[in-house]
Amino acid sequence: MNRKLLMIGISLLLLAIAACGPAEPVSLTLMTHDSFEIGEDTINAFTEETGIQVEILKSGDGGEMLNKAILAKGDPLADVLFGVDNTFLSRALENDIFIAYDSPALANIDASLQLDNQNRALPVDYGDVCLNYDKAWFAESDLEPPTGLEDLADPAYAGLTVVENPATSTPGLAFLLATVGHFGEDGYIGYWEELVANDVLVTNGWEEAYWGEFSGASDGTRPIVVSYASSPPAEVLFAAEPIDEAPTAAVVGDGSCFRQIEFIGILEGTDHEEEAQQLIDFMLGTTFQEDIPLNMFVYPANSNAVLPDVFAEHSLIPDNPATVSPSDIIENRESWIDAWTSIVLR
Repeated sequence: MNRKLLMIGISLLLLAIAACGPAEPVSLTLMTHDSFEIGEDTINAFTEETGIQVEILKSGDGGEMLNKAILAKGDPLADVLFGVDNTFLSRALENDIFIAYDSPALANIDASLQLDNQNRALPVDYGDVCLNYDKAWFAESDLEPPTGLEDLADPAYAGLTVVENPATSTPGLAFLLATVGHFGEDGYIGYWEELVANDVLVTNGWEEAYWGEFSGASDGTRPIVVSYASSPPAEVLFAAEPIDEAPTAAVVGDGSCFRQIEFIGILEGTDHEEEAQQLIDFMLGTTFQEDIPLNMFVYPANSNAVLPDVFAEHSLIPDNPATVSPSDIIENRESWIDAWTSIVLR
């Protein structure tokens, strides 16, 4: 054989072998809000299982994160976005930033959490904003703890409640939505007028309310606060000394809480749609889901996920939270906040 032809053949063979060699590992970018936390071992488990690396891109609060994703539509900053909740869901869907994905893991997700029938946004977790009360304060008084929103308007509860401003606080907005869902658009303003008459205290944020004014967690004087259904187990977990019972409790009567649901979606324009699907399947699976409560203090969407003991023993999940549709929230949020401001902060 001609030596030159032989060398050309060998070169072509080597090129073919190189072309068939291992491809560069794919790296996905997961865009999240700043409150996202999950165990490093959990993310590593996904990489070990699939070979896919995951980079976390924290992008501000939920609203700021969504704004960035919308502005980058078609040329996304990431492959997958996590953390859009039901107060912003309609805006995300109307801007068409997600690719639909019918994950097989949805079979294990409660239907009540699945708010997008096209599966562009898939539920990952949920948390309930509820009234919390100081058990010791009520045990030492002649007053029973509240069982629903109506109790706060009773003169017997005057001066006992602290809430957050819905214009500056996520739980504040969620509680406002609970009152809209429970009393209706024709009734929530009247309810807030009653709370004002009953000396409700308003703070700008959760930390100021919970750690500054709530008697169950601070030197504050208010034994009722707007917080989360997961706050009592957090009190047990982070107690300075081990305790067997939470010092606080959540009010979970019908219509007294608002459920925040967080979603995940594949961003339109990703170059790694198949790998993004694998990440979503993993985040809806039990390994990831069971790591959610002790990292983000919300509840897993997967009904097969086992809750940590501290959650199972010290938290209550509302059976019938107040509901407001995502489309109604987007359409009316600003007008509801403006009306609230004119009544409560006048």
